[in-house]
Amino acid sequence: QVQLVESGGGLVQTGGSLRLSCAASGSIFSFNAMGWYRQAPGKQRELVASLTSGGSTNYVDSVKGRFTVSRDNAKNTVYLEMNSLKPEDTAVYYCAAQQGIRWFWGQGTQVTVSA
Repeated sequence: QVQLVESGGGLVQTGGSLRLSCAASGSIFSFNAMGWYRQAPGKQRELVASLTSGGSTNYVDSVKGRFTVSRDNAKNTVYLEMNSLKPEDTAVYYCAAQQGIRWFWGQGTQVTVSA
């Protein structure tokens, strides 16, 4: 069973930065893709950034130029570097991994950006 554990969330002021980490229990090479999603109160979960096994990345328009998704294969960890944070980035951030037709999810980490 794949396990994903997020860390790095917290409270930050507008304009600040955070780096989220997602540590996988197995090799991230086994995943077709990994992604970061977020869900704000009263809103649907949305894809923030994704990274395929081939290294392609994709971002939602609202975070382009501010967020960067990357991976460390040796550590089986995927990161989300978040800069120039805005109050509208406040949400629970989830790590997800696709393995074939199956998806695995982390427990989520709260990111709160104060005005």
